[in-house]
Amino acid sequence: MIHREITSTLTALFKKNPVVTVTGPRQSGKTTLCRSAFPKLHYFNLERPDTREFATEDPQGFLRGCEGGAVIDEIQRAPDLVSFIQVAVDENRTNGQFVLTGSRQFRVVEAVSQSLAGRTAVLKLLPFSIAEALRARKTKDIERFIHTGFYPRIYDHDLDPTQALGDYFETYVERDVRQVSEIRNLSAFQKFVRLCAGRVGQILNLHSLGNDVGVSHTTARQWISILEASYIVFLLQPFHANISKRLIKSPKLYFLDVGLASYLMGIESPHQVATHPLKGFLFENMIVVEALKHRFNQGRRSNLSFYRDSAGTEVDLIYGLADKFLAVEIKAGETISGSFFGNLRKLRKYLPDEISGEILVHGAENEMIRDDIHVTGPIGFVTMLERLAKRNTT
Repeated sequence: MIHREITSTLTALFKKNPVVTVTGPRQSGKTTLCRSAFPKLHYFNLERPDTREFATEDPQGFLRGCEGGAVIDEIQRAPDLVSFIQVAVDENRTNGQFVLTGSRQFRVVEAVSQSLAGRTAVLKLLPFSIAEALRARKTKDIERFIHTGFYPRIYDHDLDPTQALGDYFETYVERDVRQVSEIRNLSAFQKFVRLCAGRVGQILNLHSLGNDVGVSHTTARQWISILEASYIVFLLQPFHANISKRLIKSPKLYFLDVGLASYLMGIESPHQVATHPLKGFLFENMIVVEALKHRFNQGRRSNLSFYRDSAGTEVDLIYGLADKFLAVEIKAGETISGSFFGNLRKLRKYLPDEISGEILVHGAENEMIRDDIHVTGPIGFVTMLERLAKRNTT
């Protein structure tokens, strides 16, 4: 089993809170993580009909079987149980009682926020980081990573990515989407998701998406919300600053797993990635989500944004710090060009006092410093983030 980077955060929070709730997409490894981190706790999976019936019809009897602590999987399948957990933890008044997991963000967070406010820490587990994937499969082939994505099951069972991601998507549409929302035209929704995949790294335009699918702007907005709630897409918000430049106000669209985006684009091999016209956007998608995973694995919320003004200056990623930020430019090319640094230099002029450091992530693993800009590849990116962020706090 591959050690997950979030483990130390999970175990530390369990000692400090009565409940820890772990959310994230299906097959991100929540069950494996929680069972391996807490092997001595009772384990219950509410996907099992008999377990779910017991928890729903006799919640107090069910919780008596949880004495000494328990991991309860897929808590959204028995949302009323959360209220009884609240009573149990209030009566016990000790930390480290329950670990809850759930796959659909809105339902889990809604149940937790209503009944366990102030009693639970909430963690988000996404698929493997690049470092975790490297431990699972000894390859530094970035095009293979983009094709395969980072769902642990593909690595654990050495699955064909195209088949596995196809099955994942079909199951998601046929099962999760039906449970989250009453979408009647599933074929239109599937087309909508595929069109989203073709627009990763681009400004979200709901009118254009809706028109291309043949649905209203309102429906397109609802469907994006569903994709967010079920951890399929991530909207990177625009950076705001008090400067004279007019800044873009719409978010950019990314998939939380670049492999799923690749599959939905019709990519079936790493060789196709190499020549695909959207390779640069897929590479950018991978790096942006890598920064997000780094935040979540530390138990922190997203502090990410992007900079783009009406004059066309764009910096792909703004990584917030306490009172400043790191500016990150992302280029898929392996050969470094002087043009790669242009927008970082412009932003430095616009916001000289707010920038703590600058990073260029490119398609090779060369590390250097050019014009005070730190250059690194995908594998060294998070280490670079940590180093520069730590420098800002010392």
